[in-house]
Amino acid sequence: MIVTPAVALLAGGSATAAGTGGSSRQLVKTLLSDLAKKKTWSTIRLYKHIMEGNRVKPKNTQITLLVIDSDSLARAGIRSLLSKAKDMEIIGEAGDGHEAQALITQLRPNVLLHDLKMTGMHASELQNWAREKYPEIVSLVLTTHDRDSYLATMMEAGVAGYLSKEESEERLISAIRRAAGGEIIFDKAQRDRIKQWRETVGNKIILLTPREREILQLLAKGMDNKEIGKSLEVSTKTVAYHISHIIAKLQVKSRQEATVWALQHLSDNLE
Repeated sequence: MIVTPAVALLAGGSATAAGTGGSSRQLVKTLLSDLAKKKTWSTIRLYKHIMEGNRVKPKNTQITLLVIDSDSLARAGIRSLLSKAKDMEIIGEAGDGHEAQALITQLRPNVLLHDLKMTGMHASELQNWAREKYPEIVSLVLTTHDRDSYLATMMEAGVAGYLSKEESEERLISAIRRAAGGEIIFDKAQRDRIKQWRETVGNKIILLTPREREILQLLAKGMDNKEIGKSLEVSTKTVAYHISHIIAKLQVKSRQEATVWALQHLSDNLE
């Protein structure tokens, strides 16, 4: 039985300390007994959450996957590698986000294994859509792109893990099994990087308005005020006004420093 963090924390422990096995079964049994004595709607919702979070995956159940990658050779490599795992089956492949949406709706896989970059939409958009439509589906990112902003964005979008395409066969297969079983598999180093990014970068990004973020992205692409104004259909005076606010919010001294900051910290519109 899997003990969710919510269950463990409510019982006065931690998700790690709770572990699995007989002790965790007793923990859940005791907690549910206590909750059953209460008569509030919040108790009923919590009871439902606990029961859903502690479902045991039936033994010998095949893990079905949808692989999403714009590179057909990469998809073929993943298929070849995962063919060695007898408890996994790739039931579909997609080359872009829109094709992925259609196949998700049609096939309802257990796991989405997708690259960070895809045509048609951003990976975070696909993940947000999938979580809303099919919350039971688990997502894993498998990519060559490794930036703190990508990690933070995809964790916030709700993926179960962020993996490198350089992962060994054993680690990849293990990660898929763990994610399918309900685990969140960001490792400590990744969590530390995400925390650091949020404290040093994320807290500044959230101060920016959508228009300011848009202009900052265009600054990072090397556009001048006139080009930005033309792209956004606003005057150069309006662009300059927004840039002055960007500089203040990022706590930098100039347009050039704001551009360097964007190049270092933003993630190609994934924010």
